[in-house]
Amino acid sequence: MLKTVGSKVWAIPGGHVPLRSSGAEPGNTSRDELCVLNAGHFDAQLELTIYYEDHAPVGPYRLKVAAQRVRHVRFNDLIDPQALPLDTPYAVLILADHPVVVQFTRQDTSQAANAIATTLAFPG
Repeated sequence: MLKTVGSKVWAIPGGHVPLRSSGAEPGNTSRDELCVLNAGHFDAQLELTIYYEDHAPVGPYRLKVAAQRVRHVRFNDLIDPQALPLDTPYAVLILADHPVVVQFTRQDTSQAANAIATTLAFPG
């Protein structure tokens, strides 16, 4: 039997969606992205709150990750309650009602030599 995997609280302090992109869209659009694994037996409801350097937090952004599934979400696609501004530093706090695992990825295509970086988010 699988033990519980993940956490209900995750933090990503280093968000920054690059302003420019090169190559065909949407595949080569510069972006920050979440990959969320829900290995549990219940759907997970997530609430994201975005924090900025110079103004109040924005949120919650609500996401659902089905049981025993993975979901990829581009920060560029988060528009409700407010679209994330490009080229602006941010952090995100993720609260889930069931344990999940969160990975953070940045794809920077602002130059012809694309860059990608990925890391596990910080579990709270």
